Amino acid sequence: MSAMALRQTMRALLSRGLPKAPLARSAGVRAISSTTAVRSDALFVHRDTPYNNPSIPFEFDEQHMPEAQEIIARYPWQYKKAAVIPLLHLAQKQNANWLSISAMNYVAELLEMPPMRVYEVATFYTMYNRDPVGKFFVQVCTTTPCMLGGCGSTAVLQAIEKHLGITAGHTTKDKKFTVIEVECLGACSNAPMVQINDDYYEDLTPESIVKVLDGLARGEKVQPGPQNGRLTSSPDRENRTLTEKPYGPGEHCVPEFA
Repeated sequence: MSAMALRQTMRALLSRGLPKAPLARSAGVRAISSTTAVRSDALFVHRDTPYNNPSIPFEFDEQHMPEAQEIIARYPWQYKKAAVIPLLHLAQKQNANWLSISAMNYVAELLEMPPMRVYEVATFYTMYNRDPVGKFFVQVCTTTPCMLGGCGSTAVLQAIEKHLGITAGHTTKDKKFTVIEVECLGACSNAPMVQINDDYYEDLTPESIVKVLDGLARGEKVQPGPQNGRLTSSPDRENRTLTEKPYGPGEHCVPEFA
Protein backbone atom coordinates (compact mmCIF):
# COMPACT_ATOMS: atom_id res chain seq x y z
CA MET A 1 0.00 0.00 0.00
CA SER A 2 1.37 3.40 -0.95
CA ALA A 3 1.86 6.16 1.63
CA MET A 4 -0.99 8.17 0.08
CA ALA A 5 -3.36 5.19 0.22
CA LEU A 6 -2.38 4.53 3.83
CA ARG A 7 -3.14 8.13 4.81
CA GLN A 8 -6.51 7.98 3.08
CA THR A 9 -7.38 4.74 4.90
CA MET A 10 -6.41 6.25 8.27
CA ARG A 11 -8.50 9.38 7.61
CA ALA A 12 -11.49 7.19 6.74
CA LEU A 13 -11.10 5.19 9.95
CA LEU A 14 -10.77 8.29 12.09
CA SER A 15 -13.79 9.93 10.47
CA ARG A 16 -15.93 6.93 11.46
CA GLY A 17 -14.51 6.82 14.98
CA LEU A 18 -12.59 3.96 16.55
CA PRO A 19 -14.60 1.04 17.94
CA LYS A 20 -15.05 0.89 21.71
CA ALA A 21 -14.23 -2.33 23.51
CA PRO A 22 -17.15 -3.74 25.53
CA LEU A 23 -16.82 -3.50 29.32
CA ALA A 24 -19.14 -6.38 30.14
CA ARG A 25 -17.66 -9.56 31.61
CA SER A 26 -19.05 -13.00 30.90
CA ALA A 27 -19.49 -15.47 33.73
CA GLY A 28 -16.20 -16.95 34.88
CA VAL A 29 -14.13 -14.70 32.63
CA ARG A 30 -12.47 -11.50 33.74
CA ALA A 31 -10.74 -8.97 31.53
CA ILE A 32 -7.38 -7.49 32.48
CA SER A 33 -9.17 -4.38 33.75
CA SER A 34 -12.89 -3.83 34.12
CA THR A 35 -12.77 -0.20 35.25
CA THR A 36 -14.49 2.22 32.91
CA ALA A 37 -11.90 3.64 30.53
CA VAL A 38 -11.13 7.33 30.99
CA ARG A 39 -10.65 9.06 27.66
CA SER A 40 -7.95 11.65 27.05
CA ASP A 41 -10.36 14.58 26.99
CA ALA A 42 -11.49 13.73 30.53
CA LEU A 43 -7.88 13.54 31.66
CA PHE A 44 -6.53 16.74 30.13
CA VAL A 45 -9.45 19.00 29.22
CA HIS A 46 -11.58 20.98 31.66
CA ARG A 47 -15.14 21.85 30.74
CA ASP A 48 -17.20 23.98 33.12
CA THR A 49 -20.07 22.21 34.85
CA PRO A 50 -22.54 23.41 37.51
CA TYR A 51 -20.45 21.66 40.18
CA ASN A 52 -16.99 22.46 38.80
CA ASN A 53 -16.30 25.92 37.43
CA PRO A 54 -14.06 28.87 38.40
CA SER A 55 -16.93 30.85 39.92
CA ILE A 56 -17.27 28.39 42.82
CA PRO A 57 -15.06 29.77 45.61
CA PHE A 58 -12.37 27.68 47.27
CA GLU A 59 -9.72 28.44 49.85
CA PHE A 60 -8.10 26.56 52.70
CA ASP A 61 -10.23 26.63 55.83
CA GLU A 62 -9.06 27.16 59.40
CA GLN A 63 -8.29 23.48 59.79
CA HIS A 64 -6.14 23.11 56.69
CA MET A 65 -4.50 26.54 56.35
CA PRO A 66 -1.93 25.96 59.15
CA GLU A 67 -0.85 22.74 57.45
CA ALA A 68 -0.60 24.53 54.11
CA GLN A 69 1.60 27.23 55.65
CA GLU A 70 3.79 24.57 57.27
CA ILE A 71 4.23 22.85 53.90
CA ILE A 72 5.16 26.09 52.13
CA ALA A 73 7.66 26.94 54.89
CA ARG A 74 9.68 23.82 54.03
CA TYR A 75 10.97 25.47 50.88
CA PRO A 76 12.99 28.67 50.23
CA TRP A 77 10.62 31.49 49.36
CA GLN A 78 11.86 31.66 45.77
CA TYR A 79 11.14 27.94 45.32
CA LYS A 80 7.81 27.69 47.09
CA LYS A 81 6.22 26.37 43.91
CA ALA A 82 7.85 23.07 44.86
CA ALA A 83 4.99 22.71 47.37
CA VAL A 84 2.44 22.29 44.58
CA ILE A 85 2.07 18.50 44.90
CA PRO A 86 1.39 18.36 48.67
CA LEU A 87 -0.82 21.47 48.49
CA LEU A 88 -2.95 19.93 45.75
CA HIS A 89 -3.26 16.80 47.87
CA LEU A 90 -4.32 18.94 50.83
CA ALA A 91 -6.86 20.80 48.70
CA GLN A 92 -8.29 17.51 47.45
CA LYS A 93 -8.54 16.25 51.04
CA GLN A 94 -10.51 19.34 52.09
CA ASN A 95 -12.69 19.17 48.99
CA ALA A 96 -14.22 15.74 49.69
CA ASN A 97 -11.54 13.71 47.88
CA TRP A 98 -11.59 15.49 44.54
CA LEU A 99 -9.78 18.45 42.98
CA SER A 100 -11.89 21.20 41.43
CA ILE A 101 -10.72 23.86 38.99
CA SER A 102 -11.23 26.47 41.73
CA ALA A 103 -8.94 24.53 44.07
CA MET A 104 -6.25 24.40 41.39
CA ASN A 105 -6.57 28.12 40.72
CA TYR A 106 -6.35 28.85 44.44
CA VAL A 107 -3.15 26.80 44.83
CA ALA A 108 -1.68 28.61 41.82
CA GLU A 109 -2.45 31.98 43.41
CA LEU A 110 -1.10 30.88 46.80
CA LEU A 111 2.20 29.73 45.28
CA GLU A 112 2.38 32.59 42.74
CA MET A 113 2.47 30.15 39.85
CA PRO A 114 0.83 30.33 36.43
CA PRO A 115 -2.39 28.28 36.68
CA MET A 116 -1.30 26.22 33.68
CA ARG A 117 1.69 24.89 35.66
CA VAL A 118 -0.71 23.66 38.35
CA TYR A 119 -3.02 22.10 35.76
CA GLU A 120 -0.04 20.23 34.32
CA VAL A 121 0.66 18.63 37.69
CA ALA A 122 -2.99 17.83 38.43
CA THR A 123 -3.52 16.13 35.08
CA PHE A 124 -0.26 14.18 35.18
CA TYR A 125 -0.67 12.32 38.47
CA THR A 126 -3.48 9.80 38.84
CA MET A 127 -3.62 10.45 42.60
CA TYR A 128 -5.69 13.57 41.89
CA ASN A 129 -9.39 13.00 41.25
CA ARG A 130 -10.66 15.50 38.72
CA ASP A 131 -14.30 14.58 39.30
CA PRO A 132 -16.29 14.03 42.50
CA VAL A 133 -15.97 10.62 44.16
CA GLY A 134 -17.77 8.96 47.03
CA LYS A 135 -17.08 9.60 50.70
CA PHE A 136 -15.02 6.40 50.67
CA PHE A 137 -12.75 6.09 47.65
CA VAL A 138 -12.04 2.36 47.27
CA GLN A 139 -8.99 1.55 45.14
CA VAL A 140 -8.66 -2.16 44.50
CA CYS A 141 -5.21 -3.37 43.54
CA THR A 142 -5.51 -6.00 40.80
CA THR A 143 -1.85 -6.26 39.81
CA THR A 144 -0.19 -9.69 39.65
CA PRO A 145 0.88 -10.08 43.35
CA CYS A 146 -2.62 -9.19 44.59
CA MET A 147 -4.21 -11.36 41.91
CA LEU A 148 -2.15 -14.35 43.07
CA GLY A 149 -1.94 -13.67 46.82
CA GLY A 150 -4.36 -15.21 49.30
CA CYS A 151 -7.81 -15.63 47.76
CA GLY A 152 -6.84 -13.31 44.91
CA SER A 153 -7.89 -9.76 44.09
CA THR A 154 -10.49 -10.99 41.59
CA ALA A 155 -12.54 -12.55 44.41
CA VAL A 156 -12.13 -9.40 46.52
CA LEU A 157 -13.22 -7.12 43.66
CA GLN A 158 -16.23 -9.31 42.88
CA ALA A 159 -17.24 -9.27 46.57
CA ILE A 160 -17.03 -5.46 46.63
CA GLU A 161 -19.05 -5.08 43.43
CA LYS A 162 -21.72 -7.54 44.59
CA HIS A 163 -22.01 -5.98 48.05
CA LEU A 164 -22.20 -2.38 46.84
CA GLY A 165 -24.27 -3.14 43.73
CA ILE A 166 -21.89 -1.32 41.37
CA THR A 167 -19.01 -2.23 39.07
CA ALA A 168 -15.53 -0.77 39.15
CA GLY A 169 -15.46 2.79 37.85
CA HIS A 170 -18.78 3.79 39.41
CA THR A 171 -20.21 5.37 42.57
CA THR A 172 -23.07 4.10 44.73
CA LYS A 173 -26.36 5.99 44.58
CA ASP A 174 -25.93 7.27 48.14
CA LYS A 175 -22.51 8.73 47.15
CA LYS A 176 -20.77 6.81 49.93
CA PHE A 177 -18.51 4.56 47.87
CA THR A 178 -16.59 4.91 44.63
CA VAL A 179 -14.73 1.81 43.40
CA ILE A 180 -11.90 1.68 40.87
CA GLU A 181 -9.14 -0.73 39.90
CA VAL A 182 -5.55 0.45 40.28
CA GLU A 183 -2.05 -0.80 39.67
CA CYS A 184 0.41 -1.83 42.39
CA LEU A 185 0.02 0.06 45.68
CA GLY A 186 3.24 -1.34 47.14
CA ALA A 187 1.82 -3.72 49.75
CA CYS A 188 2.55 -6.92 47.83
CA SER A 189 3.53 -8.96 50.91
CA ASN A 190 0.05 -8.33 52.32
CA ALA A 191 -1.89 -9.21 49.17
CA PRO A 192 -4.69 -8.93 48.35
CA MET A 193 -5.31 -5.39 49.55
CA VAL A 194 -7.28 -2.23 48.87
CA GLN A 195 -6.73 1.42 49.68
CA ILE A 196 -9.74 3.31 51.05
CA ASN A 197 -9.08 7.04 51.24
CA ASP A 198 -5.67 7.23 52.99
CA ASP A 199 -5.71 3.79 54.65
CA TYR A 200 -4.55 0.35 53.51
CA TYR A 201 -6.65 -2.73 54.27
CA GLU A 202 -4.60 -5.86 53.70
CA ASP A 203 -4.68 -9.68 53.79
CA LEU A 204 -8.27 -9.54 52.60
CA THR A 205 -10.87 -12.18 51.88
CA PRO A 206 -14.30 -11.63 50.32
CA GLU A 207 -15.78 -11.85 53.83
CA SER A 208 -13.35 -9.45 55.51
CA ILE A 209 -13.64 -6.73 52.87
CA VAL A 210 -17.44 -6.79 53.27
CA LYS A 211 -16.98 -6.31 57.03
CA VAL A 212 -14.69 -3.34 56.34
CA LEU A 213 -17.21 -1.74 53.99
CA ASP A 214 -20.09 -2.30 56.40
CA GLY A 215 -18.11 -0.77 59.27
CA LEU A 216 -17.26 2.33 57.25
CA ALA A 217 -20.87 2.69 56.08
CA ARG A 218 -22.00 2.66 59.73
CA GLY A 219 -19.51 5.42 60.57
CA GLU A 220 -17.22 3.17 62.61
CA LYS A 221 -13.45 3.56 62.86
CA VAL A 222 -12.28 0.41 61.09
CA GLN A 223 -8.75 -0.63 61.97
CA PRO A 224 -6.58 -0.48 58.85
CA GLY A 225 -3.75 -2.87 58.06
CA PRO A 226 -3.90 -6.69 57.96
CA GLN A 227 -7.40 -8.06 58.44
CA ASN A 228 -6.29 -11.61 59.31
CA GLY A 229 -4.66 -10.82 62.65
CA ARG A 230 -1.03 -10.83 61.61
CA LEU A 231 1.37 -8.10 62.70
CA THR A 232 2.23 -5.72 59.84
CA SER A 233 4.15 -7.82 57.26
CA SER A 234 5.45 -10.53 59.58
CA PRO A 235 5.08 -14.17 58.45
CA ASP A 236 1.41 -15.13 58.61
CA ARG A 237 2.10 -18.79 59.44
CA GLU A 238 5.70 -19.62 60.36
CA ASN A 239 9.11 -18.14 59.74
CA ARG A 240 10.31 -18.97 56.26
CA THR A 241 13.41 -16.76 56.28
CA LEU A 242 16.18 -16.18 58.84
CA THR A 243 15.32 -19.49 60.51
CA GLU A 244 18.87 -20.09 61.79
CA LYS A 245 20.98 -18.16 64.26
CA PRO A 246 23.00 -15.57 62.36
CA TYR A 247 26.74 -16.14 62.40
CA GLY A 248 29.09 -13.59 63.92
CA PRO A 249 31.81 -11.40 62.43
CA GLY A 250 34.60 -13.37 60.80
CA GLU A 251 32.83 -16.72 60.76
CA HIS A 252 32.92 -18.77 57.56
CA CYS A 253 35.52 -16.42 56.04
CA VAL A 254 38.67 -17.58 54.26
CA PRO A 255 41.73 -17.26 56.52
CA GLU A 256 43.08 -14.09 54.90
CA PHE A 257 39.84 -12.24 55.71
CA ALA A 258 39.34 -13.65 59.23
